[in-house]
Amino acid sequence: MKWSRFIMPFSLVAHLVTINLTLYLLTPHTYLNLYAIIWYNLSWLFISAGLNFYSVERKERFRTEFHKFLRHYHIFTMAYFTLFAFMRFEFSIGYQIFVLSFLLFLLTFYRWFFFSVRRLYRLEGGNYVNVVVIGRDKNIKVIKKVFSEPDFAYRYNGYFDNKKSTNKDYLGSVDQCHDFILKNQIDEIYCMVSQLSSSELRNLIDFADNNLKRIKLVPDNKEIFTRAMNVELYGTVPVLNLRNSPLEMNYAKYGKRFFDIIFSSLVLVFILSWLIPVLYIIMRMESEESLFFKQLRHGYNKKPFWCYKFRSMAINKVSNTRMCTKNDPRVTRIGKILRRTSIDELPQFINVLLGQMSVVGPRPHMEIHTLQFARSVDKYLVRHFAKPGITGLAQIKGYRGEITCEADIINRTRLDIFYLEKWSPLLDLKIIYYTIFNTITGDEKAF
Repeated sequence: MKWSRFIMPFSLVAHLVTINLTLYLLTPHTYLNLYAIIWYNLSWLFISAGLNFYSVERKERFRTEFHKFLRHYHIFTMAYFTLFAFMRFEFSIGYQIFVLSFLLFLLTFYRWFFFSVRRLYRLEGGNYVNVVVIGRDKNIKVIKKVFSEPDFAYRYNGYFDNKKSTNKDYLGSVDQCHDFILKNQIDEIYCMVSQLSSSELRNLIDFADNNLKRIKLVPDNKEIFTRAMNVELYGTVPVLNLRNSPLEMNYAKYGKRFFDIIFSSLVLVFILSWLIPVLYIIMRMESEESLFFKQLRHGYNKKPFWCYKFRSMAINKVSNTRMCTKNDPRVTRIGKILRRTSIDELPQFINVLLGQMSVVGPRPHMEIHTLQFARSVDKYLVRHFAKPGITGLAQIKGYRGEITCEADIINRTRLDIFYLEKWSPLLDLKIIYYTIFNTITGDEKAF
């Protein structure tokens, strides 16, 4: 414990040494300048302070909060090239990208090494904290599960509660906890708010403050758990937000929209510009029906919009109520090819450019099906907290096309909600990759 306060300063020094040594060895012509040295180091320090980068939580692992590290490094690279503009250095962009990529590898390796060493140190008994729980409710099972993780280095001593118990973890009534905490050098006290009176809670807070103990309050959330839950402060009142999505962050909104505009523009210019006239000629050979098919579907916040597709079926009376099924007689000859290759979905990049859809997101359904599933599928409408997508996580996991049983729509909804809660740019790129891969190799549900 006594050495833990040196961990973050050591990491800061290690990062600065890695940065300076790498730039000195690989870019001496730009690094060996007093202003450059000062700029590189101050940039890293100020960015670290602004992002609160060197505040590693006890429960943090190598892969958790990794996006924070990448964000920090991205801003540093922009600061790095800013100096080039002011100093008018001559440089090769290709070589500089190589240098920065190599530096990113070294810093990532150090991060992995740091967390690996810390984990081994904790498994050997170092950097631990003694904890005790005051009060017992259903949340204690979740808390104890976290305490049981060996690399978190929690030493759970047991719990105090006014209801006597034969449980081996039971230590006594609440008023007996003070002596135990002092005698056993307890570091952190976790209070189950639902099981304590206001006076008991106030006494525990005063006791912890007067004895240099950390106290943490576990609110009674009535077992309303979600992966996306977070706490917001309204003045001094903590408020639980059950549907906090990374997609609501400004960098996600604008970054995802920027990507959508660029990606859809490239598709329109390099694919649809020549594909539309080719398909128009081919379709005219088969029928006199229009090239495009549009259908009202529900989008963001359940707002309806016209969703565009290449026509793959003959005009019919049930096109807005019945999904396409395997060997559907409504599908035309050219339509079979379009649907099997998913080319019929390409006009939706027009919807993306208009801002009605995104490249990646929950697939939009017909209006009648949205109303039907909203009544029969639990949490179905949560998927409308994001823009609908041309492809999505559910689609690459096999839940696309016809819904043959209740499990299909339930699993599709479950994966769409998971996407909302765990979105990241890397996840979007992964979904796009597997969409293209499945299209090339063939998808049995594409019909």
